[in-house]
Amino acid sequence: MQDAVPLWELIRTAHVVARGFHEVFAEAGLTATQFGVLAELRDRERDGMRSPSQAELARVVLLRPQSVGELVADLVGRGLVRRDGPGGRGRRAGLELTDDGHAALDRAWPLVARFNAPASTGLDPERSAELVAMLRTVRATLSPGSD
Repeated sequence: MQDAVPLWELIRTAHVVARGFHEVFAEAGLTATQFGVLAELRDRERDGMRSPSQAELARVVLLRPQSVGELVADLVGRGLVRRDGPGGRGRRAGLELTDDGHAALDRAWPLVARFNAPASTGLDPERSAELVAMLRTVRATLSPGSD
């Protein structure tokens, strides 16, 4: 390929990064999606926001609601998350981290930080921040419903 094709480069890079994160999360005893859900729950908790419903969580972690249902059931079964209400069809049940969920994130974050460190990515902090900003712009532009 002679021309610059940034989104193709993004796909190629995403595959390499996904393989690396697979190893990182395996070491932490989580999957990338489980980590994403746990991190979102902790962020909301720290920000004093109400816990998300499964539908809200699906939007945040970019999954289908059915997939989130299975994921949440697994996290509840592992004792990492609990429902804060009865749930069921038409009834909202928010989700919250358990102590074990907090511990799982505490194990995972140092591994995630190490994988994202300049020595791992080849980017200095300024270029890393620039990359994050550019990726967020591309994601927002290409996401359904964006303006």
